[in-house]
Amino acid sequence: MNIKSLLLGSAATLIAVSGARAADAVTVAEPEPAEYVKICDVYGAGYFYIPGTETCLRVGCYVRYDAGFGDVGSFDGRKTTDVQDGDAQNSWKKNARFNLKTWTGQETELGTLKTYTETKFNFPNGGATSVSLSFAWIQLGGLRVGKDETPYDQFIGYAGNVIQDTIIPYGIKDTNVVSYYFDAGSGFSGVISLEEGSDGSGISGTIDSYVPHVVGGLKYKGDWGAVTGVVAYDSNYEEVAGKVRLDVNVTKELSLFIMGCYGTDDNLRDDAGNVIDAHGRGFYKPWGGNWAVWGGGTYKFNEKTAFNLQASADDDKNYALAANVAYTIVPGFTITTEVDWDHFGHFGDGTSAVNWTKADKKNSVGGIVRFQRSF
Repeated sequence: MNIKSLLLGSAATLIAVSGARAADAVTVAEPEPAEYVKICDVYGAGYFYIPGTETCLRVGCYVRYDAGFGDVGSFDGRKTTDVQDGDAQNSWKKNARFNLKTWTGQETELGTLKTYTETKFNFPNGGATSVSLSFAWIQLGGLRVGKDETPYDQFIGYAGNVIQDTIIPYGIKDTNVVSYYFDAGSGFSGVISLEEGSDGSGISGTIDSYVPHVVGGLKYKGDWGAVTGVVAYDSNYEEVAGKVRLDVNVTKELSLFIMGCYGTDDNLRDDAGNVIDAHGRGFYKPWGGNWAVWGGGTYKFNEKTAFNLQASADDDKNYALAANVAYTIVPGFTITTEVDWDHFGHFGDGTSAVNWTKADKKNSVGGIVRFQRSF
């Protein structure tokens, strides 16, 4: 065997071995394409498709820090529980809050299927952290069921853009609802709602029979503003209350509103005519006496600065004034400074079953500074 034959034989052997190994080689699969989150703009900004579904989700939050001072520098208005506990506001009162919101939307053969939730985490000075579920409802088409604020409040609007808009209370009541919203076209819309009520406000508001509270409302809205009316039947006391509101866009900088309310209290009085429950206040008539009125507006100096004002009064000779300046330092971060004044009507006259005066004087002044980052 010569050298040439030896080399040719070695080469043939290497080729055969290489071919055998190639036949046994592992084939690496191509990577699956990544499924990135897709934007869903059907329901507005901030929604995205939940991967693998037709449901659009939006998550929103805000972080807030409040510092209140004086007699009426509390938070979320003058609460009955604060009053009954004798919580006179004589120094700084602070609260930090984290608010988490979720929205979902999906188109179905029966209309748009929506959900909304809102949960608040509060840390006040002198108290432990509290968690509260403000909203948890499902809506298919116009039908809404779950925990909501009664349309008696949210359908007509929340008074002015001041922090203390409930110094003279007008509502903001949580309840379980079965509501139906309808759009009649040409700017007209309406709602009808069957409600359970709630005792969370300190007023007996939860139904004690199979007969629900009933709320109805109508609205006309145009470019110039809106006219809204709501009426409510309190099945516990068999009382009726209603509100009418006018909103006017005077210019692109100035908007004004006025809201008037009236409610009966015949079944909240004894045979002698004396009130027997919370000075004639009910779940849908939280103000004193039969009537109340709120008015005010917003003036936008520029895209960053707005001035807000609200004046209010009720039949019990309670009067209030609130004014603030809201300044947006950068998009999503706003500082609001507000001053509030309250005059209590039936102060110390012994006519009220519940002492509705918060402070230890007839005229109270206070305020609040709010820092809020929303995203």
